[in-house]
Amino acid sequence: LECKRCHYCFQLACCQLVEVLLTLLILICGSVSYSSTGGYTGILSLGGIYYYQYGGAYSGFTGAEGEKAQQLDTQFYHLKLPTARAAMAVGGALMAFSCLLVLVGVLRLPWHFPVWLLLEGSLDIFIALGFLPALYFYYHHLQEAYTSPVCTERERLYRSKGYQGFSCSVHGAEIAVGLFGCVAVVAFSVSAGLAVRGYRTVRQRREKP
Repeated sequence: LECKRCHYCFQLACCQLVEVLLTLLILICGSVSYSSTGGYTGILSLGGIYYYQYGGAYSGFTGAEGEKAQQLDTQFYHLKLPTARAAMAVGGALMAFSCLLVLVGVLRLPWHFPVWLLLEGSLDIFIALGFLPALYFYYHHLQEAYTSPVCTERERLYRSKGYQGFSCSVHGAEIAVGLFGCVAVVAFSVSAGLAVRGYRTVRQRREKP
């Protein structure tokens, strides 16, 4: 019994720790868009605006062009802000949920109340299925921001100065959200299967003297 219990706990705990890591990465990648307000730092008081990219300072815009670039950066940031907040909220909530499951396992609650394992498995399935429409809406709203006139004009303005990296397409952190989300679907599905199998194991052992 102790060997069976240890084997089951180890598998489920590892799966739950993977879920914590994945949801943390989703939270971090979602915060990249939330924390970035624009493409450069403006120093209007010095008579110009300097653009900092890849660790170096480059002479950028001046006068009306600088103000226009700042305005476009702010508008584009607000277009992506709701999507970034949603990704951070989902990632944070799922990370808290996964940490709660780890704590429940440490307290050995499933062994005293086996029904908890069925509830846990149902929630895991619900989360795994919910990731699919969540990822769809995430990229749908991102695409709306990137196809907006604000993004197009912003890209044209930066490109006219020779600056790269402002194209209207998803960046690395946003792609990573999708990759981590897909892996999380697998992790939560496996966790649901382990919870159901653990419920059967506990019921069988509790029926024996």
